[in-house]
Amino acid sequence: MTDAYTPPEIWTWDDQDGGEWTSINRPFAGARTEKTMPVGDHPFQLYSLGTPNGQKVTILFEELLAAGHDAEYDAWKIDIGELDQFSSGFVEINPNSKIPALVDRSGSEPFRVFESGAILMHLAEKFGAFLPSSSPARAECLSWLMWQMGSAPFLGGGFGHFFSYAPYPMEYPIDRYAMEVKRQLDVLDKQLATREFVAGDDYTIADIAIWPWYGRLALDQSYANAGTFLQVKDYGKLQRWAQTVGKRPAVLRGTKVNARDGIPERHSAEDVDAFFA
Repeated sequence: MTDAYTPPEIWTWDDQDGGEWTSINRPFAGARTEKTMPVGDHPFQLYSLGTPNGQKVTILFEELLAAGHDAEYDAWKIDIGELDQFSSGFVEINPNSKIPALVDRSGSEPFRVFESGAILMHLAEKFGAFLPSSSPARAECLSWLMWQMGSAPFLGGGFGHFFSYAPYPMEYPIDRYAMEVKRQLDVLDKQLATREFVAGDDYTIADIAIWPWYGRLALDQSYANAGTFLQVKDYGKLQRWAQTVGKRPAVLRGTKVNARDGIPERHSAEDVDAFFA
């Protein structure tokens, strides 16, 4: 639409059609339904979905298990299309009603961890893995982790929404967010020109956080036709990294947990094994 829009003095919500995910969006927080979250047998209870943010955590769990750590977990599917994230049990774990959310039951008292970056840091620190123990390597890793947390909303909520999910195509927001996403791809491509992985020569939670968003985009596995639209093949160093990370067995396993093209729930390694059998 090209008609000029004049914002009213006070914004009010009128439940207008916002596209495929209209039912999710409300200008208030809190539970909409009553439901208790299930609890499995393992020390870690993950409530999630196989979106990029959810994949960060399942990839890390699978990497920890592959490295020999005692990181067994149950992964319960939170169907955001069915508004599971607004149930009372989930809101108790994450008051922001976003996946993923984790309950750590490995100690004497269970506690919650929400926001994907916080979960990655918590698990990496708990097991002493995929996060350097001292600076400057630690600072570099965490800087790139925070870069991902701050940048991905422009890719998902910005470009992805207007390119794929908005009720009708709008030139200005698509152009605005395409420009920013291409700048972000260039940031990564330049960073990867001098190192094997994003934060240096070692694979870390920075790579695990960034790959489901930008690695999959580089491999044209995100939004339909987005790879061509954004010319992702032009970013050669990013392509090399995306392919390298994407071939890791734990990454392949982690992307299939709670996923539409994978397994809805995960309660043992055998659940994932069976999918790949």
